[in-house]
Amino acid sequence: MRVSADRELCIQAGNCVMVAGDVFDQDDDGIVVVLADPVPEGEHDHVREAVRLCPASALSLPED
Repeated sequence: MRVSADRELCIQAGNCVMVAGDVFDQDDDGIVVVLADPVPEGEHDHVREAVRLCPASALSLPED
């Protein structure tokens, strides 16, 4: 599984970090940073939830 983050769309809500902190972080400005791509097997459900919860739709799961 791969995950994409559009840093231009990110509104610094931090939902992704709260739901999948092993995959996402925020930089000093609060903008999303992807830590693990591809996503580790055990984090797939968390990443799907983070994508669903992102208020700015800045996260996506691109097709391989």
